[in-house]
Amino acid sequence: MNAFSSSAPPEVIAISQASRPFNVTIEPPGSKSETNRFLMLGALSKGISKLDSPLHAADTDLFMEALRAIGVSIECGESWANIHGCDGRSTGGATVHLGDGGTPTRFMMAIASLARKSVVIDGSARMRERPIAEGVDLLRALGCKIEYAEEEGRLPVRVGGGRMPRGGKIEVGRTASSQFISAILMLAPRMEKGVDLFVNAESLTSPSYVELTLHALKKWGIPFDVFRNESGQISRVTVPHFDMTACSVAIEPDASSAVYFLGAATIVRDARVSILGLPRLSRQPDAACLPAFVSMGAQEWSGPNGMGIEGTATLNGIDVDASRWPDGALCVAAVGALAKGRTRIRGLETLKVKESNRVQVLAEELTKMGCRVETTPSSITIDPDFTTARPVLIDPRGDHRIAMTFAVLGLSRPGISIGDPRCVSKSYPNFWRDFALLTESPR
Repeated sequence: MNAFSSSAPPEVIAISQASRPFNVTIEPPGSKSETNRFLMLGALSKGISKLDSPLHAADTDLFMEALRAIGVSIECGESWANIHGCDGRSTGGATVHLGDGGTPTRFMMAIASLARKSVVIDGSARMRERPIAEGVDLLRALGCKIEYAEEEGRLPVRVGGGRMPRGGKIEVGRTASSQFISAILMLAPRMEKGVDLFVNAESLTSPSYVELTLHALKKWGIPFDVFRNESGQISRVTVPHFDMTACSVAIEPDASSAVYFLGAATIVRDARVSILGLPRLSRQPDAACLPAFVSMGAQEWSGPNGMGIEGTATLNGIDVDASRWPDGALCVAAVGALAKGRTRIRGLETLKVKESNRVQVLAEELTKMGCRVETTPSSITIDPDFTTARPVLIDPRGDHRIAMTFAVLGLSRPGISIGDPRCVSKSYPNFWRDFALLTESPR
């Protein structure tokens, strides 16, 4: 496997096994989750907001293009972005296409609800399949003007061009995605009544991502109150009307991207990976999957410049709840496919409506490799069996996280090739360049 820093990767990449331990330092790109949240907050604010180390990848680039199309000026360099906020109400009057980006699409629907002229929002064929009806209903309940342009409950939608939504009280339960909840909480300061959000379920969907949104609001200086039930889950959030002004924020390295390198070190004895700049106690949800690798046998460490993992002679299967870090669960499953004993990962109900049906795709591709796999709508159970290590071409279905997950597995299991390697550009354009270090760098 070669690095492809200066040219596009081929149609298929054959993964080389790690023939010896490696010791590498990785600096992942900026957090996709943080970048999307701060882009939205900057767009809604008054003045020029400055982002340090934002992610520049397909998802965030399409979001920035969409914001520009409705009147938000954004200037970018390799490691920075300046957002000239529209002080809440953008010009609008555009048609924007956000590809496969679930978060940008849902955030854009909230931002466009304040536009002076209506905005048509569309996405890829896969994005048109993903659920938006629950979020549309929530935004309408707050006074947002949204119409389905073609099929009820699906993209494209026509948003805004009416009176300013007033906000107020809404109730939410277990939705298919938490992204609309995050969008509403960030939109709330721009509404006359703010938002008083009640949770009428035991817990929100993907609560860790809602917690990340609240952390973003705090960094932006936006006041809010959080109420929790006896188990510590969010039961209510109130965000008042507030005059949003520009901020300057530094964005952490992407924990979701770091996971693949941490998983890689876990499966190679005496290998060591350092993740530069990622705090051990990062609030990014996928940072919380680190204990899963430790439970499987790896050793963790942290310091002032980041954190990392070292592989050991032990690699055990685990039974774990991944509901707070569902994207990271894919890499944990890959490690589990190489472990001694069964691995069961629970809390995966949101993965069926991602860029692919990730549980289904994971199961199909692991089965091709000889594993015995069982799935439910919210879990996957893996019994490793690589007695027949025949060559396998992985079809990631255009899903960046599937491609990166099976690349990790290929470091140990021979004969793995990844089709459509360009799909990683959605979140990590230089993934193959960095991944090549694992087979080129001796300990």
